Amino acid sequence: MINKLTAKIRKTNAPIVVGLDPMMKYVPGHISRAAFAEYGETLEGAAQAIWQYNKGIVDAIYDLVPAVKPQIAMYEQFGIPGLRTFKRTVDYCKEKGLVVIGDVKRGDIGSTSEAYAVGHLGKVQVGSKFYYGFDEDFVTVNPYLGSDGVKPFLKVCAQEQKGIFVLVKTSNPSSGELQDRLVRAAARAGKDGSEDPAGSADKPLYEIVGEQVAAWGEECMPEEGSYSYVGAVVGATYPEQGRILRKIMPKAFILVPGYGAQGGKGADLVHFFNEDGLGAIVNSSRGIIAAYQQEQYARFGEEGYGEAAREAVIAMREDIAAALAAR
Repeated sequence: MINKLTAKIRKTNAPIVVGLDPMMKYVPGHISRAAFAEYGETLEGAAQAIWQYNKGIVDAIYDLVPAVKPQIAMYEQFGIPGLRTFKRTVDYCKEKGLVVIGDVKRGDIGSTSEAYAVGHLGKVQVGSKFYYGFDEDFVTVNPYLGSDGVKPFLKVCAQEQKGIFVLVKTSNPSSGELQDRLVRAAARAGKDGSEDPAGSADKPLYEIVGEQVAAWGEECMPEEGSYSYVGAVVGATYPEQGRILRKIMPKAFILVPGYGAQGGKGADLVHFFNEDGLGAIVNSSRGIIAAYQQEQYARFGEEGYGEAAREAVIAMREDIAAALAAR
C-alpha cells in the first residue's frame, strides 16, 4: 500500500491528504435541512447529513489528490449511525481510487491492540469465515505504551501490505509538554564492549520515538520500494523538528498535519521531504472541507462547497510545489 500511495502522489503531483473531519457547523444548510426532513433532528439525521456532505467533497476532489484521512472521532460523536457513516465514507473513497488513512490514534497492549489492528486494517474471523471490519489502508497509532502496542499493527501490516503512521511530534501547541522533554536514552555498548557515551546523551523524547519508528520500519519493508509500511506523524507547525526527524527516519513516510488552519504553509514543509520529492504527505482538513466558509472562497456559496474545496486543493498543491521548487 505504501507503493500505491507513492505512485498516486507521483500521478497527481499532489503530496496532499484531505482530512475528512466533518462537524455539523461545516455542513451547508441545504444538506442538513434535507437530512433532518427525512430523519428528524436525530443521530441518524446528523449521520445522513455528514454522509451527503462527505460525498460532495470526495466527488469534487478525488481526481486531484492521492488520499483522504477521515478522523473517526468526528463520526463516533454521533454514535452507531456516525460509525456507519465512517465505514460508508471509507468504502466510497476506496471506490473512487483514493488511499484511505484512518485517523484513529489507537494504542494499547496485548489482545486489545491486536483487536484494533484487526478491526481497522485486517480481517476478523467469524466461525470459518474472515471479514474486513473498517478496512482502511493506513491508520494512525499512538506509540506511548511501547512496542507492545505497536507490534500487533506491524504483524497485520505485513499480512495485509498496509501501513501505519506513528505519532512522533504532533502539531498541537501543547505537544512539547511531553514530546520535547529531554530524556536519557538507553546506553549502547561500544566496539570494545564499554559503554558508548554518545548512546546515553539526553535528547528530546520525539527523537527517541523517531529512532524507534525507524527500527520498526526496518522490520516492515515491502519487497520493492524505498519506503516502509511504518510512517510517522510530524506536525507542519514544527519545521525544525521535521528536518531532524527526516534524517532520523529516512525510510519512513511522514504524515504532516497542521497545514492551513493550524498555521503551517508550504515554506514550512520542505524539510519533511526527501531529495526524491517524496517521503511526506501533507494534511489539510477544515481548510479544504470548509473552504466555502473562508473569505477567499465565499463566492462559491453553500451550494458550491465542493467547488470551493477543489479550488482550495489546487491552491495548496501550487503552494507546496512552489516551496519544493525553491528549496
